[in-house]
Amino acid sequence: MKKENGIRIFKGGTAIITGGASGIGRSLGVELAGRECEVILADINIKQAESVAEQIRNKGGKARAARLDVTDFHAVKAIVTETADRCGRIDYLFNNAGIAINGRFQDFSMSDWDRCININLRGVVHGIYAAYPVMEKQGFGHIVNTASFAGIFPWPTTVAYTAAKHAVVGFTTALRAEAAHTNIRISVICPGTIRTAIFDHGGRNGRWVGDYSEKKVEELFAGARGMDPDRFAVKALKEVARNKPIIIIPSAYKFFWRLNRLSPSIAISLSSKISQAILKKVENKE
Repeated sequence: MKKENGIRIFKGGTAIITGGASGIGRSLGVELAGRECEVILADINIKQAESVAEQIRNKGGKARAARLDVTDFHAVKAIVTETADRCGRIDYLFNNAGIAINGRFQDFSMSDWDRCININLRGVVHGIYAAYPVMEKQGFGHIVNTASFAGIFPWPTTVAYTAAKHAVVGFTTALRAEAAHTNIRISVICPGTIRTAIFDHGGRNGRWVGDYSEKKVEELFAGARGMDPDRFAVKALKEVARNKPIIIIPSAYKFFWRLNRLSPSIAISLSSKISQAILKKVENKE
């Protein structure tokens, strides 16, 4: 992995990005390709992934699209193996695919829990389980897992997502400690509010469960202000290049992370107020 002034760069590398067809994944792919890194955009939405890959190639970058359901370990392993065989190396694996389901805890079904955990947590496990041996054999590599602000703060009204993202943070930091004696780097990105399809209520990446006003939910999602994903990608890759263990962007969200570490009781109290405010906004009342 190449370095400039002691900091790793992406030029000449190979990166697999799950959830690479849209949102953060798409922006990471475009930015990496712009830095002369070959990208494999792996996504269940193959048409959209192919469109992004074509846009990258039209600008002179190297990109491929691959259909991938991250809940299928054998499919994940196949893409990792094919990339390693074709390119002779895998420099980066971005475990980025994810979904969000919102609502009160009692309105979540077991299938909602299964879907959140299978995509947001097991998808990460599958990616690492497939790529880690390859990186161990080649003697280098960087695994970057996308968690969430909800993985470092008791974020309400999305308990299954919050649980899975907390698990991703814990998994990443524990594995980073275990791999510290190797040349395999492992980081976790915890985005705050980013303007992506995860806020598209009713879409495949985000939805609301329970008896709520569709209009009010749409207004809530539409009113969520967030960082542009392209800007996010630039900032995130800067921290990845520096091998930061936990990457929190936008930086303002570090306040909540520190609050939760210093005083969990205050963080839970604040979270409770946030929960009440959100649920009140989407109540199915005229």
